[in-house]
Amino acid sequence: MVIKKHMGTLWQSGINFFTKGHQRSLEAKKNIIGSLLIKGISIAIGLVLVPLTINYINPTQYGIWLTLSSMIAWISFFDIGFTHGLRNKFAEAKAKGDTGVARIYISTTYYYISIIFLVLWVVLMLINQFISWHRLLNLPVSAENEVSRLAMLIFTYFCFQFIFRVINTILTADQQPAKASLIDMLGQLFALAVIFILTKVTNGSLLYLGLAIGVAPTVVLLSANLFFFNTKYKAYKPSLKFVRKEYAKDIMKLGGKFFVLQIAAIIQFETTLVLIARYFGTLEVTNYNIAYKYFSVLQMGFSILLSPLWSGVTDAYNTNDHAWIKNAVKKYLQIVVLFIMAGVVMLLLSDKVYDLWIGKDKVHINFIISLLCFTFFSTGMFASIFVSVINGIGALRIQFFTAIIGSVFFVILSLVFIKVFHLGVKSIIISSILTNVFGYIIAPLQVYKIFYKKSKASIWYR
Repeated sequence: MVIKKHMGTLWQSGINFFTKGHQRSLEAKKNIIGSLLIKGISIAIGLVLVPLTINYINPTQYGIWLTLSSMIAWISFFDIGFTHGLRNKFAEAKAKGDTGVARIYISTTYYYISIIFLVLWVVLMLINQFISWHRLLNLPVSAENEVSRLAMLIFTYFCFQFIFRVINTILTADQQPAKASLIDMLGQLFALAVIFILTKVTNGSLLYLGLAIGVAPTVVLLSANLFFFNTKYKAYKPSLKFVRKEYAKDIMKLGGKFFVLQIAAIIQFETTLVLIARYFGTLEVTNYNIAYKYFSVLQMGFSILLSPLWSGVTDAYNTNDHAWIKNAVKKYLQIVVLFIMAGVVMLLLSDKVYDLWIGKDKVHINFIISLLCFTFFSTGMFASIFVSVINGIGALRIQFFTAIIGSVFFVILSLVFIKVFHLGVKSIIISSILTNVFGYIIAPLQVYKIFYKKSKASIWYR
């Protein structure tokens, strides 16, 4: 009888969790649960893809693929902040119930993003003819033709994906990150299915791999655009007659700051694989990437829970609900402690997991590399709470300048640690941790000054 009563209480508590509270919080809870299920599948797919891909080609070719993909990801900064600017502007317009303005922001973003990336695609196709990939990546001359064709393929799908991914920004801004995650997961699942088929009917090929990983998500994204703009977001459907140049400037006023932050992030994180490939070889890229992917599971899991915060903060800040923001920060800090504790267990089991995951004696990953990856993601999770709040209210000036300084120091520190202290691959991870100072020191101070001390100093709010 007591057990039955206790179970009834738990059941009622579960119902209350999803039915009582602020509407903003209820939406966040529902999306978190949905995202947990979807992201869990995505993480599983990602983990399966690594050994499947390595066995389809080989560890060295996989390192080439990772390095080339990382380099080409640099072109994402040509977005010049449009999508991040749209995220805040769409959330603001929707919070005020202004459907017309929201549609203008969406139409304007699609228009300019399409122009930018179609022109960029043409330019990249021309430039690719003059790039010596074997020299740039320290590869055999015989690999030049295949890598050049692979680059053209990646250029193509990357540019078109960036246009179609605007729908994910809209879903996230509308506090529905679970649906955005579903789109990504379906793209991964489609790619996994294609690669599995390739392992059965073809010999290992970088070009076939690029085709599978690129085309599958692009098709899913295009389908998502057609679906949502003919159903849920029909009122916001992009149209040329709603494109407004002055609204583009409005998006860019905020998006321009995000643009610089994007460049800084690309310099710091996307050059990592290039530095490793250049100084230590593409096999070390594979070793590092496996440890990175292993501990990135922590960040991915935490990001699922954190995903509603940015747009939730935008909504709360525009309705002057500071109490909701402070309560959200408190809860996320409690959650991040649990994730770090889970990370310690992952660290202790890392060697055994690598053998089970990739295969015994396939790769050799130094324990210090695992420790540094764990530290990087632990500090990153803590930092992401406060950075999400700062991004949500658009107070980007301090982050703007520290990101520029941090990206420069990342390259300098990496080269010093490599060439002077001879720390090997560890050099780059240590530099990443040290130069992320905004996230785990300055951003928490900024949030404290704005929401707890109610500082009058304008520097915290810009």
